[in-house]
Amino acid sequence: MAVSTLKAEFSCGLQQLWDTVTSLTDYGWRSDLSRIEVLEVGRFIEYAKNGYPTVFTVTAFEPCRRYAFRMENSHIQGSWTGIFTQAGERTRIEFTEDVTAKNPLMRPILKLYLKRQQARYAGDLKRALDRRREGTV
Repeated sequence: MAVSTLKAEFSCGLQQLWDTVTSLTDYGWRSDLSRIEVLEVGRFIEYAKNGYPTVFTVTAFEPCRRYAFRMENSHIQGSWTGIFTQAGERTRIEFTEDVTAKNPLMRPILKLYLKRQQARYAGDLKRALDRRREGTV
């Protein structure tokens, strides 16, 4: 099992950040995804650029406060929790992933993999919010 937490601040309002992170239709800003398929309310599949699917089941949806889900694919299973807070004119996020590798050979590199994924996500999110603030999206 590996646990990794990403903390970041963005120059935008809480509602804008919440809407960007939780949208299942506006995901073009994510450099890791090719598409999202909604199965039913609270369940969806994210497809990586290489077509690899991960199934998500929402476990908490408290608008502008908390978003959480379980996730699973053939390599990993675990949970993700996002906490959103307003800090003046900035918005803070704290995203925590708690993941178990299904393949024992993947366990030693799992935390490094999570950190890399979280850094990519945060970079994509910052670029998307900056473009929206500048009106280029």
